[in-house]
Amino acid sequence: MLILGIETSCDDTASAVVRDGREILSNVVNSQVEVHAKYGGVVPELASRNHLMNMNPVMESALENAGILLGDIDGIAVTVGPGLIGSLLVGLQTAKGIAYSLGKPLAGVNHIHAHVTAIFACDAAGNDFARGASGRAPRFPYIALAVSGGHTSLYRVNSFDSMIRIGKTLDDAAGEALDKVANLLNLPYPGGVSIDRISQNGRADAVKFPRALIGSGALDFSFSGLKTAARNFLLGLDVKNAGLKPDTVADIAASFQEAVVDVLVEKTVAAAERENIEDIVIAGGVASNSRLREKMPEAAGSRRMEVHLTPLKLCTDNAAMVAALGYYRLKASDFVFDMDKVISMDARAESND
Repeated sequence: MLILGIETSCDDTASAVVRDGREILSNVVNSQVEVHAKYGGVVPELASRNHLMNMNPVMESALENAGILLGDIDGIAVTVGPGLIGSLLVGLQTAKGIAYSLGKPLAGVNHIHAHVTAIFACDAAGNDFARGASGRAPRFPYIALAVSGGHTSLYRVNSFDSMIRIGKTLDDAAGEALDKVANLLNLPYPGGVSIDRISQNGRADAVKFPRALIGSGALDFSFSGLKTAARNFLLGLDVKNAGLKPDTVADIAASFQEAVVDVLVEKTVAAAERENIEDIVIAGGVASNSRLREKMPEAAGSRRMEVHLTPLKLCTDNAAMVAALGYYRLKASDFVFDMDKVISMDARAESND
């Protein structure tokens, strides 16, 4: 089956073609970073307007790169949530129009579920992305950390259609905290990327930031207090008009990043221990953070667990992960286009959260 994927949950307009839920034939993403950079974050109305302009060109590029015509697809998969409502509507209405006009089946896909199963995709040459240190792919069930600017959750992934959320953030997402502190440090947007980059030149032990809920026994996260601690630390510095020195900025960034990563690692490994599961997958935009990709395997390896790192190009929002999971949604049902069934399928998946 050739599945056309459409993803517009936030500010990236994406489309992809995936064969049989694994082989990525194309994966096109149009980023809106430059559009939102001047505002220091995503402006929902601007995001949806740009999706309207970019959707057709991006989809046409995905089909061209895959070497197929629109009529060659066997089904469509589209993100139906969570996300910005205006952005989601652009992708959903596009997918509904294609499905209706071609008489093709349509699957609604949960954005987070797509992230935590993206690890199973491979390239057009069949090279598997999912191999861990042992050379094998993750086995069901596995623990997945979904971490981004809008989400920080832990899932027990039993199969492609059974994902149980066992931990979540009680306030801010990890990526949101990184972005906000980057803004306080006057670092370029997107903040999480800037924090990662500048931290390479800083000392992770320079500032003793708190690690919330560590040792509590709970699998939930909290980053609002950490963000406040960083703000108060900056307010307490005796800085005149010259601002912070570059070395000081690097030290603060590295120390803050270390605090975030320590919490993510500790909670994820604790979840694997509690569930008696050996395999761990990290996914989402913050899964591209270099320090997280370094510390998670170290911590898991000491406990005889194996970490599977989602490839960088599939960490950020993309449509290949949507098309891949959509294949399994469509394979499980023989319906043709029927919006009521599309909604009920996604609701069934969500009931496992």
